[in-house]
Amino acid sequence: MDTLKELAAQIGDCHRCPLGDTRTHLVFGVGREDADIMFVGEAPGRNEDLKGEPFVGAAGKLLDELLASIGLHRSDVYIANILKCRPPGNRNPEPLEIDTCTPFLREQVRLVSPRVIVTLGNFATRFVLKTTEGITRIRGTVQHAGRFTVLPIFHPAAALYDGSKRDVLFADFALLGEVCETARTANPEVHP
Repeated sequence: MDTLKELAAQIGDCHRCPLGDTRTHLVFGVGREDADIMFVGEAPGRNEDLKGEPFVGAAGKLLDELLASIGLHRSDVYIANILKCRPPGNRNPEPLEIDTCTPFLREQVRLVSPRVIVTLGNFATRFVLKTTEGITRIRGTVQHAGRFTVLPIFHPAAALYDGSKRDVLFADFALLGEVCETARTANPEVHP
């Protein structure tokens, strides 16, 4: 496949796992197709399932605020999730669902080819970094996965449930701004 549109067409009206039977909309991903920064979350929530777009609820509003704090807009980045369908009751993704859906995420990463991948929360961090470490332990530290710079950050929803994480999120986004500038300087030909 050469484009995200072709990948979305290949996924189609996916029923490769049971989540296809319980979702309203498949939530593929959204944003700039040649973005320097790609955000990877866990799975669509209720609002995302209803709209068919990632991060459109309260966590999405906070993500927009966080992006603005470093001079970015969601149209500057690409946003996807580990799962493309909402788990019932917003439960955690199950291993079969992750195994079924992550080949599509790998293709999204390949096609977007970002400089920096920001993992939001445990599931995204553990998948991208192939680690068992929890997000609390490694958030805010610059990591590497292959040619990608990876920055694990709390999921914005965490700050909605625990206000003490809000300042931590803003600090991690300030670090993201620095990481992006370093990546841009080190490899300017990737995304002119």
